[in-house]
Amino acid sequence: MATIRMREALNLALREEMQRDESVFIMGEDVGVFQGAFKVTEGLLDEFGEKRVRDTPISENTIVGTGVGAAMAGLRPVVEIMTVNFSLLAADQIINHAAAIPYMFGGKVRVPMVIRMPGGGGHQLGPTHSHSFEAMYLHVPGLLVACPSTPADGKALLKTAIRDDNPVIFIEHETLYGARGEVPENGDAPLLRFGEAAVRREGSDVTIIGILKMAQVAENAAKQLSSEDGVEAEVIDPRTLRPLDLNTILESVRKTNRVVVVEEGWPHGGVGANIAALIQEQAFDDLDAPIQRVTGADVPMPYSKRLEQAAIPHEEHVIRAAMATLEGSA
Repeated sequence: MATIRMREALNLALREEMQRDESVFIMGEDVGVFQGAFKVTEGLLDEFGEKRVRDTPISENTIVGTGVGAAMAGLRPVVEIMTVNFSLLAADQIINHAAAIPYMFGGKVRVPMVIRMPGGGGHQLGPTHSHSFEAMYLHVPGLLVACPSTPADGKALLKTAIRDDNPVIFIEHETLYGARGEVPENGDAPLLRFGEAAVRREGSDVTIIGILKMAQVAENAAKQLSSEDGVEAEVIDPRTLRPLDLNTILESVRKTNRVVVVEEGWPHGGVGANIAALIQEQAFDDLDAPIQRVTGADVPMPYSKRLEQAAIPHEEHVIRAAMATLEGSA
């Protein structure tokens, strides 16, 4: 095990998969000479050359469309969109083509591609670079959606995504690129299957489900709840949203009888709304309190540092929501 940053873990995953399979290649804006806007592709151009690490024009629809065609022809492209907001320019290729082609061709044609997208707020990049669109892509049948929160999961899930025969939306939180964690260095380390949530912390009083960076916020809130209020929260990181490991979530709900869902995205039609609906449908009798949702503010992401921080959930918001589920309890 080595302790490395998230960006280094993702880089390691790309390098190992490119060494393992010559059909894997990378394409996107500034992925080669500049070595990636967030340095995830650092050193790969020197090792694999321009044929497999391809700088592209600034045209997201063209980049993804080329990736779709390459995937249909038998290659395994890893397409980098510089920020999740820019993926809106490629929505036609992602939704109408990458996601739909296997269905339209009766499964005779596959689209094994990964579309990497950094997103999330906290860097004062304004509303066109900082949003959280997990719910948008979760909505689309035919796409898989991965949202790693730790370097180890980032590496394992990216390797799994590259080997999968379906198009994968791989969302990385910009604030987590510098996050450190232990990561297996062995290229043959076990992969992490999609649809397997992680229980980050055991607890019996309330279940807190955190998405992407909010998984870490949820853990920090749980520690404060334990030390300051004597409340033991169980923290679940779904890791993938499609497929979603609902069984692990429901098992936790049956134990704690209370739920808080935390996401950075907007409240209306969000990931938390989807998870809350599923819990309500399948574990209603196990709930002792209404499900609480903690979300980003219902506004475009502000540029001002103070306003941006006010628009993003923090530990105090999670703690307040958790305590609300316990009101009236003996």
